[in-house]
Amino acid sequence: MISGSEQHGASGSAKCVIKATGGGAFKYADLFKEKLGISLDKADEMDCLVAGANFLLKAVHPEAFTYMGGQKEFVKIDHDDLYPYLLVNIGSGVSMIKVDGPGKFERVSGTNVGGGTFWGLGKLLTKCKNFDELLELSHRGNNRVIDMLVGDIYGGMDYTKIGLVSTAIASSFGKAISDNKELEDYKPEDISRSLLRMISNNVGQISYLNALRFGLKRIFFAGFFIRGHAYTMDTIAVAVHFWSKGEAKAMFLKHEGFLGALGSFMSYEKHGFEDLKVHQSVQQYPVGASLGGDTSHDPPNEDLNENQSIDCSVYLS
Repeated sequence: MISGSEQHGASGSAKCVIKATGGGAFKYADLFKEKLGISLDKADEMDCLVAGANFLLKAVHPEAFTYMGGQKEFVKIDHDDLYPYLLVNIGSGVSMIKVDGPGKFERVSGTNVGGGTFWGLGKLLTKCKNFDELLELSHRGNNRVIDMLVGDIYGGMDYTKIGLVSTAIASSFGKAISDNKELEDYKPEDISRSLLRMISNNVGQISYLNALRFGLKRIFFAGFFIRGHAYTMDTIAVAVHFWSKGEAKAMFLKHEGFLGALGSFMSYEKHGFEDLKVHQSVQQYPVGASLGGDTSHDPPNEDLNENQSIDCSVYLS
């Protein structure tokens, strides 16, 4: 979903201004200006992420779901009991945001081990050329070839006294210590699988501990790292389930990759989002269609005249 406008300067010449958020709004601002003649109106990233999440959780039905053991189950959200919740945004790094209401939030924690770690280490270790290739590679991998399991330490047995099953990971990449192998002896798909599991487990654990710290009942995970990837969601969900002893569930968002873009779109005061009822906006602008659907709802170029604004917004990482 895009948000920007056409403005006229003192000379009468038109210029295109686009709302943008994320680190790329700063990194690529000069490039947009130089190559495309577009000015980026930068919106705060955290503001946009929270606004986008709040909008989706209230406007789209169904939006939030759990995922474990290959089973996807949508969750009905009570709008009167939405806040507070923990929003875990997994991008290059991870931000954990305690959301107390519209515009009321605090970044309470985070970790530098996130999507950038997965992609960076994966690129070095497997020679994959892009993030999606690395993610796809993990589908075919077996992390047990590289990860040291509890059973590897205790002769194939569970460590029941402290609640650890034999298949639990005791040490990510731990078998590489004792194996007399070089990097080229390991399959890239096994490395990718182990790496994905290590990072997803870590994020799930830290997220639950922060939810416990603030007494939060709901944890929503979003961000470019997830990408609707089943194994990623399942691993995060298992981590939350394990550390909470089944008392907490990880929840995911159907439109998790669009929080920043939605939030930047909503930051336009001229659109009157602060007074617009949520269900009315959904009826006019079907979120499912405009966020990755097969049908485009953008107006055709010929319907735009010089006095109309062009609405667009972008999230630049």
